[in-house]
Amino acid sequence: MTESTLAGKMAGAFRYRDFRFLMASIVGGSVVTWMRILGTSQWILDETGSAFLVALIGVVQLVVQIPITLWAGTLADHVDRKRLLNISHGITAATLIGLGLANASGILSPFFVYVGIAVTAATHMMASPAASAMIPVIIPGKDLILANSTDTALRNVAAIVGPLLFAAIATTLGITTVFFTAGSIALLAALSPMLIQAAGKAEKPEDQRQQSQLELTLEGLRYTAKHPILPGLFLLDAGITTASFYREILPVLALGLFAGGASATGMLGAANSTGAILGSFIAVLLVGFRAKGMMVLYASFAYGFFLFGFGLANTLLIGIIMIALLGAADAVTVTVRQTTVMLTTPDHMRGRAFALLVLAAQTANNVGTIWVGTWAGLIGASNTMVMGGVISVIMTALIWWWWKPIREYRSE
Repeated sequence: MTESTLAGKMAGAFRYRDFRFLMASIVGGSVVTWMRILGTSQWILDETGSAFLVALIGVVQLVVQIPITLWAGTLADHVDRKRLLNISHGITAATLIGLGLANASGILSPFFVYVGIAVTAATHMMASPAASAMIPVIIPGKDLILANSTDTALRNVAAIVGPLLFAAIATTLGITTVFFTAGSIALLAALSPMLIQAAGKAEKPEDQRQQSQLELTLEGLRYTAKHPILPGLFLLDAGITTASFYREILPVLALGLFAGGASATGMLGAANSTGAILGSFIAVLLVGFRAKGMMVLYASFAYGFFLFGFGLANTLLIGIIMIALLGAADAVTVTVRQTTVMLTTPDHMRGRAFALLVLAAQTANNVGTIWVGTWAGLIGASNTMVMGGVISVIMTALIWWWWKPIREYRSE
């Protein structure tokens, strides 16, 4: 397959009109998320000089996101998903603009930054299951791998733009302008779902009885727990991410590994996302590889070994290469997990299944932020990344040995 043909296949999902508007909202939201992550962590690090207070971001998000995600998944199955996206991004915009106004007035404190982090983390989780559940409504099953690869690539294009935009604005105009810019982009992300023509409400079985919010949530938990593949994939992702999550702690790692500031943080974040785009292309190249469970395991082993390289990097250039390879391996696993949920879950359960996928990932992200931030303060950034590589390889080996359905999973 030539490069131009591959690029054409990646762009093919855009022939679906609604996919274009959904991606506009997702990409805008991803840019905002990265600017918020890096902006708030950089503000705390600059104001306090404490890696432990940066790591506290994970605690704040963890407390907020667990209940919100379960609720968001249930809502995504029973209310208009497009409306959820509109409201979630709108609240994010108002919060970030508020942080910018407070910082400009000189009254912003770590407490209010943590409040802003809590609100925007909650709205991010409200939007995520709804956006993912809309993709198989818009895209036919035969093109879902293509759509998910495109989705992953575009999220990471946004994650390149986000860190670079953060670095450019933070180093020239300051963190206040970072908050204002992110809030403005969030407003645009809030408007795009209104242009989607496909139905925003899930199709429900005709015999489904009226259930309470709690009953619906428990139904989703039971469905996912009995699924032969999803729990193992969630556990694998959670175990690896908890030991190695580096994205929200990038300012600390840039300083600890390479003695860098906002500029190094932006370059590492952009390199990671560039690698993830490469991983999305790899997923398209491997679309004919039916053993998708083994693809996840191979990529997870690679991720663990690349962590060694990142932890042992002695120059920023080597660090950029290693973190790019980490992004590539991660993108392959993300694409396969998302497609597996879409292909094996009915529409009226999809929001809740995605909510649990997001919950597992985000909980691991937050615990991982605490873990990496704490260990980086105790034993240094390099040793922390090497330790994460060891744990990742061991965790992948255990899942490979223990979860037979993952080894045997074949896509059509």
